[in-house]
Order: sequence, then C-alpha cells, then structure tokens
Amino acid sequence: MAKLAGKVAVVTGAAVGLGEGISEAYSKYGAKLCMIDMSPAVEETAERLRKTYNADIITYVGNVAKKDQMKEAVEQTVAKFGKLDVVCCNAGVCRLAPFEEMTDEMRDFHIDVNIKGVWNTCQAAVPYLLKNKGGAIVIASSVTGDIVADAGEAAYATTKAALVGLTKCLAVEYANRNIRVNCSQLGYARTPMVEKMAVESDPDDPESAINAIAMNVPMKRLAKPIEVGELFAFLGSDEASYITGAQFVIDGGATLPETMSIGTN
Repeated sequence: MAKLAGKVAVVTGAAVGLGEGISEAYSKYGAKLCMIDMSPAVEETAERLRKTYNADIITYVGNVAKKDQMKEAVEQTVAKFGKLDVVCCNAGVCRLAPFEEMTDEMRDFHIDVNIKGVWNTCQAAVPYLLKNKGGAIVIASSVTGDIVADAGEAAYATTKAALVGLTKCLAVEYANRNIRVNCSQLGYARTPMVEKMAVESDPDDPESAINAIAMNVPMKRLAKPIEVGELFAFLGSDEASYITGAQFVIDGGATLPETMSIGTN
C-alpha cells in the first residue's frame, strides 16, 4: 500500500520547482491533493500528475500572503475530500540585493510570502487537522539563515531562519494533539527560483553561477525537486510518526566541509 494512500494534503507554491517535486512525490504515494499557486500554470502541472499517477487533485490559484485565500483553499480541499491530513508549506521567494540597497518593499515582500505565507497556511489548516485528530505540517525552511548565508540574502535569510522557530513552537504546542511539525533545510536545487538568483548573481553567464554552486557541494550537483519531495512525503507519512520539531538538512553535504582547499582528496 502506498505510504500516503488515504491522506489528503495541500501543497503551496505547487506549480513549478520544489512544489512540483513535492506534489509529484505525494501523487506517486497515493495522496489526494490541493495544489496551490499564484500562477494558473498550476493546473497544467496538476494535469500532468493526474495522467501520470491517476492522482486525485484539485488546484487553487491564490496568494499565500492573503489569509482569506488560504482559508478558502483549505475549505475547498476539505469540501472536496472530506478531511485534511498533511500541510506542505513550500511557497517562498528570494531576491538578492546589497543590504544597504535593500528597500523596505523588498524586505516586506520576503516577510509577506516566506513568513506570513506559512503562518497563514498553518492557521487556515490547523482547525481541520485538530478536527481530524491529528496530522502533519512540513515547512520549507533553508540552510540559509539558520546555518549559512551568502551576501545579498539578508531578507531571505531572516525569513527562513524565522521558520525554524515557528516549526519548533508549533511542534511543542500541538504535540499532545497529534499534529507533527517539521521543517526541511534545503541547500540548492535546480529550480526557477535558483535560476533567477543565478541571473541576479551573474547576468552575463548565469549558468556559471549554477556550476559554481555544484562545485562547492560534495556530491557535485544540485538537488532535484523530486528528491526534496521524497523528504516531504516521508515527513507527511505515518512512517515519521515519532518525529516532530526536527530540522532536516538536505543539501548534498554542502554545509559539511570546513574548507574547500584542505584535506586529502
């Protein structure tokens, strides 16, 4: 039996990149889904997954920064499938700029999507998880902010580090009501967001920026979105029934080396 069979999940930022990979893993393992994204292209992604996995999927075009829209998306999910088991808070943004040039608007854009978006999604979902007598929340944090950081990432690092704190607090608050809350801490995956960051870093040769990232990863490559999806699927399944408040680094070993020049290799 597929490990997510009978589970109902929502996935935010589901149209492309990590959200697409998460949705694919959930579809593969038998979950019913509501795929949420600002882009109408989310329906195209959903249709591919329906055809590939015979998945039962609805879509919702909406903005995680709008609490009323997240409430509506969750309500539509429960109306369609009868319950809610898993919440995958994946939607996020990253824009690079020197700190002294970073505008309030850019700062608030990160806060609105990366922090408030997760907050809104969780608040919309928790009443239904409680009604369901339990469930799982999986939050996409990052190695950035909590473990490492690059220049120009002040807003992104601040917001992603905040999600670690939110994960731990919610895990404690709902542990005795059978809601598990964990977060992923991703390094770099080959996604549209990372490709945009590469353009911001090296407009003349963005591919060289991506190759340079890979060379600093011990596994010498970026993650595939489906690999991140597999982690989310595990954390949303009953196989992870005794795991809560945990941070899962998934970075190909990128945060392990003390240097890139000393050693026997």
